Amino acid sequence: MKILIIGIVASGKTTLAKKLSRKTNIEYYEIDSIVHDDKNNLKRSVEEQQKIIEEINNKNNWIIEGTLRKNLYNLLDISDKIIYLDIPLKVRKRRILLRFLKQKLKIEKCNYKPTIKMLKNMYKWTDDFEKGKELFEKEIFKYKNKLVILKNKKQIKKYIFSIYRADKKYFKK
Repeated sequence: MKILIIGIVASGKTTLAKKLSRKTNIEYYEIDSIVHDDKNNLKRSVEEQQKIIEEINNKNNWIIEGTLRKNLYNLLDISDKIIYLDIPLKVRKRRILLRFLKQKLKIEKCNYKPTIKMLKNMYKWTDDFEKGKELFEKEIFKYKNKLVILKNKKQIKKYIFSIYRADKKYFKK
């Protein structure tokens, strides 16, 4: 099973990917780690990103999570299941602030420096996503046969339970 989890900042993508990964024993990957080389603090070229995706896709099972960039739309084609986390804006904005505070207090780890500038960027990316949401959804709705839209914690919990029970056979190694 090849699962793509998409959504904007603070929608719960990483949390869901980790839970599904634990329940299914499928490795998960972050889009940010595909796009950025954290060791060298560089953004990878589109070609390098596609090579990494190709390597991941050669595996029978994977979970990839992140905010989908246009140059990675091929992930929509190669995934078996697309989970779109469409969490309300006010919930995401609250989560962004909470995450920032936890990172500053060193309660939560992160792959970037939690600065005020980064906090402002996260709010900007969230606002920008809202402005372009209609076009984004038009693109992903083309994949409605494999698209699942989850809008709150209750739906996410229910989905985790259902995918684990209904699709157990896909996750055996």
